[in-house]
Amino acid sequence: MRIDVLSLFPEVMQPYFSASILGRAQSAGLIEIHNRQLRDFSQDDKHKTVDDRPFGGGAGMVLMCQPICDAVETIEKLDPRPALRILLTPQGRSFDQQCATEFAHAERLLLICGHYEGYDERIVELLNPVEVSLGDFVMTGGEIAAMAVVDAVARLIPGVLGNDEATADESFQQGLLEYPQYTRPREYRGLVVPEVLLSGNHAEIEAWRQSQSEHRTRARRPEMLDSTAGAERFAAERIA
Repeated sequence: MRIDVLSLFPEVMQPYFSASILGRAQSAGLIEIHNRQLRDFSQDDKHKTVDDRPFGGGAGMVLMCQPICDAVETIEKLDPRPALRILLTPQGRSFDQQCATEFAHAERLLLICGHYEGYDERIVELLNPVEVSLGDFVMTGGEIAAMAVVDAVARLIPGVLGNDEATADESFQQGLLEYPQYTRPREYRGLVVPEVLLSGNHAEIEAWRQSQSEHRTRARRPEMLDSTAGAERFAAERIA
């Protein structure tokens, strides 16, 4: 997968993309991540301007159409594979595991990081991107959101984690939170690892983990169970 990230501060993201799992995945040729400076596409040779005051008045500045549209068109010509355009904005769809899974099936991602008071609306109309938000809060820019999206998507690409089964039982993958995990030592400060995990009985272990996932989800995120049940009912009705 090829990932391009268009931003005013690409230097903020480069250390993270170069480290740990993402760095190793790039070295192995499993993914390639390219940070792009938005100002490089400004037609203002002197100041590299990419923003201006909003029509109608108001506080702050708005990102202009020309730099972003030109940047997207130029970057997309660098690779023949079709790019899924992703606009990072508080007004977008909440990014979740299902969203990450959908993105992981794309051949290319092109993420656009916002800044200031947002984007000229014509950018959305012309580029028709998928609008994505990390949640119902506002940050100073889209770089943190871009790193989160890239990280969540990249780890779903086969080979990136080294063990493709590693993501199968994670939180949100099956509509449930992940079951409790334990490692050595068996006892620590009076707390003991559940006996079933030491039994070697894989059927009992699987049943325990499923029960724990359901219990934890019901206690901590009950809305996930409602959402999963609703989706299953909808699918059943369509089949019927």
